[in-house]
Amino acid sequence: MSIDLEALYIDLHRHPELSFQETRTAAVVTRVLEQLGIEFEEGIGKTGVAAVLRNGEGPVVWLRADMDGLPVEERTGLGYASTARGTDPAGQDVPIMHACGHDMHVTALLGALERLHATTDEWSGTIVAVFQPAEEYGSGSQAMIADGVLDRFPRPDIVLGQHVTPLPVGVVGVRSGTQMAASDGLTVTLLGRGGHGSRPHSTIDPVVMAAATVMRLQTIVSREVDPRDVAVVTVGSIHAGLKNNIIPAEARLELSLRYPDDQARDRVMAKVERIIRAEADASGAEAPPVISIQHTLPPTINDADATARLTAAFERAFGEGTVMDPGMFTGSEDVSWFARDSGAPLVFWFFGGVDPEAYAAAVAADTVEKDIPTNHSPFYAPVMHPTIERGVANLVVAAREFLG
Repeated sequence: MSIDLEALYIDLHRHPELSFQETRTAAVVTRVLEQLGIEFEEGIGKTGVAAVLRNGEGPVVWLRADMDGLPVEERTGLGYASTARGTDPAGQDVPIMHACGHDMHVTALLGALERLHATTDEWSGTIVAVFQPAEEYGSGSQAMIADGVLDRFPRPDIVLGQHVTPLPVGVVGVRSGTQMAASDGLTVTLLGRGGHGSRPHSTIDPVVMAAATVMRLQTIVSREVDPRDVAVVTVGSIHAGLKNNIIPAEARLELSLRYPDDQARDRVMAKVERIIRAEADASGAEAPPVISIQHTLPPTINDADATARLTAAFERAFGEGTVMDPGMFTGSEDVSWFARDSGAPLVFWFFGGVDPEAYAAAVAADTVEKDIPTNHSPFYAPVMHPTIERGVANLVVAAREFLG
C-alpha cells in the first residue's frame, strides 16, 4: 500500500478541527496506520494517537506532529480551502482553518512512517509517532502525558519534531539552545459597575478601564524591558458589553506573554499584574481585577549535541547551506513537555513551505512581511509540493540519524 500524500493533505486541509475536537483527524490517522500495519493506540489525552514501529534493539526515537486547526476563516482562494465551522469552548460558532500548517505536519509524519516501515532492513530500534491534539491551547502534550503516554509506550531517548514556516521550500531552520520562547496565556476580568449609557457618572465603566489597561500594557516592552532583551505583551482579545446604551459591569481581556526564560517571565508577569491592578484602582473599581493563567509553556530548548548532529545529517542529505539559524522564535510550543517529563533531549526545527522564487522576489522588493503570509494568517498555506516531500524527508533523515 502506498499513501497518496497529496490526497491525504488536501483531505486534512479541507476538514480542520479545533483543539481537543480532532476526532475526524485522528480517525484519518488511525486508518492510515491500520493500512500500514503499524500498531497504535487512540484516545490518548482525549483525541491523541500514538503509534509504535518496533525493529529490534536500538534507541527509542519519538517523532511528534500536532493536529489541531484554528478559529480562522480561510482566505487563500485555494480549490481545497476549508469552509469548516465548529463550536469553540465559549459555545460560539466559528470558522476553522489549518492556518498553522498542522495538516502538513500530520501528512509528513505519516509519509515518514510509511518510508521507515518499508526500510526496516536499514535501521534498528523503536519509533514512537505521536499525533498530538491541542497544541494551539498549549495543553495537548500535557494531556497525553497525564493519560500515561510516557508509561504506556517506550520512553524516548530523543524527541524530534518540526514545524512548517514561511521560509523557502528546502530550507531548514534550527539552532541549539532556546529555539522558541516561553509563554503564558492570561484571562483578565475587569470588574466595574454597570448602568445606563446616559448616566456614566453613576457607573464604573469597565470599557474605559479596559482601554486604559490595553494602552498602558503596551509600554512594558517599549519602556520597561531592556531593548537587548526579548519580550512580547499582546492583548489578543477584548470583550465587553452587548448594547450601545448599556455600560456593562465587566470587561474581559485575553493576553499572550512571551519571554526567553523564567527570569524574564517573572519580571514581565510582575509588570503586567502591577499595571492591571493600578488601572483598576485608577478607575475607582470597587473590586480587584481577576487574573487567571490559562496555560504556561516552557521555552523550547534544543539540546546542543543532538542539534549539531542533526544539522550535520541534514547538510549531508540535502546539501551545504540548506540549514540556517533562524534565531529565537517568539512563538511558543508545547512539544518540549515530552522531552522535559521524560528527561530526553529535544530537537525541534522549522522547514520552509514557500515557493523559493516567490520568496526571493519578496526579499528583493523588501515586501516579505506583506507578501509572504505567516502562520495564523487567513492567507497562510504552504505550497503543497515539494513541501510534503521535504517534510517527509526531514523526519526520515532525523529518525535515521538517531536510530541504530
